[in-house]
Amino acid sequence: MADLEGLSRALLSSGLEKEEIIKKLIIEYLFYKNISTGEAEQLANAVFQEVQNSNFEISDLIVKELLDYPKANITVGEQGVGCRGWGDFFVHKLIADLSETKRIPVLSPKSLDDAGAVKYKGTGDIFIVSKMEGMHSRLSDYPFLAGFHVTRAALRDLYVKGAKPISIMIDIHLGDDADIGKLFDFMGGVATIAELTNTPITAGSTLRIGGDMVIGTRITGGIAAIGLAKRLLKRRDICPGDLILMTEGAGGGTIATTAIYGAMQDVIKETLNIKFIQACEALFQSDVFSEIHCMCDVTNGGLRGDLHEIAYEAKAGVTINEAKIKPLVNKKVFDMLQKRNVDYLGVSLDALLIFCPVTVVNQICDLIQKKGIKIEVIGEVNKAKEIKMITDSGEEKVFPRFRESAYTPVKQAVGEEVEEIEKKRMAEAIKICANQSLKKRSKFVKWIKNNL
Repeated sequence: MADLEGLSRALLSSGLEKEEIIKKLIIEYLFYKNISTGEAEQLANAVFQEVQNSNFEISDLIVKELLDYPKANITVGEQGVGCRGWGDFFVHKLIADLSETKRIPVLSPKSLDDAGAVKYKGTGDIFIVSKMEGMHSRLSDYPFLAGFHVTRAALRDLYVKGAKPISIMIDIHLGDDADIGKLFDFMGGVATIAELTNTPITAGSTLRIGGDMVIGTRITGGIAAIGLAKRLLKRRDICPGDLILMTEGAGGGTIATTAIYGAMQDVIKETLNIKFIQACEALFQSDVFSEIHCMCDVTNGGLRGDLHEIAYEAKAGVTINEAKIKPLVNKKVFDMLQKRNVDYLGVSLDALLIFCPVTVVNQICDLIQKKGIKIEVIGEVNKAKEIKMITDSGEEKVFPRFRESAYTPVKQAVGEEVEEIEKKRMAEAIKICANQSLKKRSKFVKWIKNNL
């Protein structure tokens, strides 16, 4: 993938002359496209002209502020955004502040919950639950898997809030040189989950990444899903004394990615199931569902990250037993993670967590086990503010790392942690940047209202 606009801007900023920039753009075009050098030169000149046209001094202060953006001088890669570790959680708490408006939903991004929800103002209590899930970026060359796993993940987040999915919406962006077959294959993966869960696909958007300014074969995008719930399961309703149940899991997009890029492709098949959804459906149809305080899925960041987010929102502590967790991880998946030196507590497992009183534990376990799905009590909620795990060697605290478990060779090269002093430096710079965006939002809300 080549971002011709980004490349041109960077080269212009470095002081390179137009002729040299054009040469570099021609090389990129000839690499990806079956065109003549003359055609590549014509396109390169057009790209350069557009970038140069947009590189101008702005005298209008409103337009200048509108087009400019605050700079933290920290890249999303350095901060681990999207990597479901501490760095990502930190940024998303700031994003939640920016998302807050006068209209407060029942579940907002500030809740750090699996999905958002608003209450429908009609007869009876009906909650409209919504979720947006991005596809796994490393599954670009495997679009069926990308579509399958992103759709299943989006629906998972509705189910754990107590919502029955009623709509799937698709947003897919393809590089200019991506084969159109990728679009159809991605749709096939999405439609497979739609068929298996009896959820209709209702809308979508198909675009090119960067239009004419980005060339290459990658795809990206996501799935939005809507569900309805009569009773909303919220993380903040978890109580000290609740037991934590966990179902078996074989992972989704992350595990499929680990298998592909770790040359253990046989493991991919283990991820193709809907056990999580079957477990939720069984609970929805039972009398015991009304006794459950909360449900969550073990998603990217793994138990390390999820339990910290859950405990933060519930204002409680958690103790879990590792000996109960390990047997619930699909054996082929667990063996692969061990072989690849990947911490299984830091990756998505596609497992269901249930928080409930001790009085209904046996009923829930019987119900799930009758569906042929493993389930165990793995821990308990307490009044402390720490996450602890009982291991063979004793008790230890569980912390989310700066990034999720490094499950591919590239991620292992990047690493999972940064030095504490660097973490603090980045946090301060990012806070300033977020505050500037918050002030800009307020300014333009006022400006637009005054100019109605």
